[in-house]
Amino acid sequence: MLFGVLSLMTFQLVDSAFIGQLGRDPLAALGFTLPMYQLIIGLQVGLGIATTAILSRTLGAGDERRAERLGGLVVLVGAGLVLVLCLLLWLLQVPIMSMLGADASLLPLIRGYWIPWLVAAWLGATLYFGYSVCRSHGNTKLPGTLMVVTSLLNIALDPLYIFVFGWGLPGAALATITAFGLGCLIIYPRLLARGWVRFDLGALDLGPALRQLGNIMAPAMVSQLMPPLSAMLATALVAGFGSAAVAAWGLGTRLDFFSIVVVLALTMSMPPMIGRLLGAGDIDQIARLVRLGVRFVVIWQLAVGLLWLALSGLVSELFSTDISVQQVLRDYLLRVPLSYCGLGVCMLLVSVCNALGLAMRALLVSTLRLFLCFLPLLWLGGQLAGMTGLMTGALLGNLFAGVMAYTFYQAGMARLANPAGRVKTS
Repeated sequence: MLFGVLSLMTFQLVDSAFIGQLGRDPLAALGFTLPMYQLIIGLQVGLGIATTAILSRTLGAGDERRAERLGGLVVLVGAGLVLVLCLLLWLLQVPIMSMLGADASLLPLIRGYWIPWLVAAWLGATLYFGYSVCRSHGNTKLPGTLMVVTSLLNIALDPLYIFVFGWGLPGAALATITAFGLGCLIIYPRLLARGWVRFDLGALDLGPALRQLGNIMAPAMVSQLMPPLSAMLATALVAGFGSAAVAAWGLGTRLDFFSIVVVLALTMSMPPMIGRLLGAGDIDQIARLVRLGVRFVVIWQLAVGLLWLALSGLVSELFSTDISVQQVLRDYLLRVPLSYCGLGVCMLLVSVCNALGLAMRALLVSTLRLFLCFLPLLWLGGQLAGMTGLMTGALLGNLFAGVMAYTFYQAGMARLANPAGRVKTS
């Protein structure tokens, strides 16, 4: 999963680097799509969490045929929900861009990019649901390999579509459509051949199945949708400082994704371990495992933050030819990455709480991270010291969020440590 997630982050960074060569406006247009993309990602990851939980539990009970039909149900429901969301985003693009503070001059550029970008996002979500079914059956090799293959294909097609064919900004999305479309053509025939998805849903009691899916999916999805909502508000704050600030903020956000790739891999790999330990009632071993994970994340992310600090000048010149964008991005890399340790701890513990059956606690942590720690300090920093203060506020907000998340996790573990808490959770 580490190699798969790393490859996805890499192709997104390469996308940004190529688009950055087109100038400030295409990069700013890309920056305005990031909150919308996080919205789609939140929906698909929330459903992915529910998929892993339900299918694994059903397979553990020995009901393989029901698990196969549930896999088909997940794919259909997920693809349908993301399609509806993409259609809504297309229909509401003008008010959304106005709300985010986009300049009127950017709207034609954004409009030409959004159709291929939304198609790419839908294909990516559909592909992700196939990955979730594979992981539920204990197969991480196929999704990990496909993540690498589709990412390398995307990287190879980017310069061809953007520069050689002269398609510009939409060419980046068309390259993604090609890569993700190929991924879907590979994974779904294999899922059908192995019998891991079935679409004869008439034999499945749809009411209880949808309720079971919704009970797990709803809090996980809301938790995943908090970051894109926060990203929209943060982008609106940044837009007040000009298009160069939006472009640099969008680049910095993509660097954030790349920098926390190890944490993302941990959030996928630790929950199955925690679930098995919870089923065995070994709360002490869970506590030791989580302490080990938290210590690793703090040390690793501090090292990553220091690396970005050392490379801030080189990286800012690599990702943009615009001097004003370079300056803002350099300031971003000097401050925000130092808070990745707090952000990583918070992300890991949200995943841990979901695995422990504490979905509402995970939702509370996600909400408080953004709306108590991050956004208020972002706004306050911007009011006190402009764009530099805003980035300092992001640094402090992420650090406070890590401390808050660990406090809530410890309270949840104390609840599980007594018999009443354990019975209620199970």
